[in-house]
Amino acid sequence: MAKLKLGALDDDKPVKVSLEVPAAVHRDLVAYAEVLAVETGRPVGDPVKLIIPMVQRFIATDRGFSRARSAR
Repeated sequence: MAKLKLGALDDDKPVKVSLEVPAAVHRDLVAYAEVLAVETGRPVGDPVKLIIPMVQRFIATDRGFSRARSAR
């Protein structure tokens, strides 16, 4: 089984955001949601909900950003 960087999504209050993504990115989100559902046993209703946790994970693990942020 794949070891994904994201875990199960928290059921959180939704915030409306408009975002346009390329079709290839959307296909990847759908595929990721399918793999995540198998791994966690919890279906992802809307693959778009993966975007925010992915961005949060990216920011949290970006060492360069962390150093630059600390230096400010």
